[in-house]
Amino acid sequence: MADTSVQRALSSAVPVSTATTATIIRRVVIAARAADDKLGVDTVILEVGPVLSITDAFVITSATNPRQVRSIAEEIELRLAQQEGIKPNRVEGLKEGTWVLVDYGDFVVHVFLDESRRFYDLERLWSDVAVIPWELAVAPGARSA
Repeated sequence: MADTSVQRALSSAVPVSTATTATIIRRVVIAARAADDKLGVDTVILEVGPVLSITDAFVITSATNPRQVRSIAEEIELRLAQQEGIKPNRVEGLKEGTWVLVDYGDFVVHVFLDESRRFYDLERLWSDVAVIPWELAVAPGARSA
């Protein structure tokens, strides 16, 4: 990330502490939209909190090549830093670009290469949890009619 505005936005963000449910939903919707804007495939939000005590939600998406995997993960990081003032607690797998895990504490973003997503199949593993519909959610900052 050579762009200094991107570096400034990410460096000025603070780590996430425990947030309200509404805040978490708003943030995972921002992440899902960022992934979608970078052509993430089959983006889904899973509400894992009721069955997993370490986080409340997973955002899962995939891409067709490692460069796109990295681009999606970086865009999610940037959007959340700019719109919510948060940065991840940890990012893993960015260099490899087959499965990038972006841990925000209250939620975790998984950006997969298509083959890796099929192999790990997190949606099947967590098939008993609710899916949070994000496509029709009101955009952050927008007013409902």
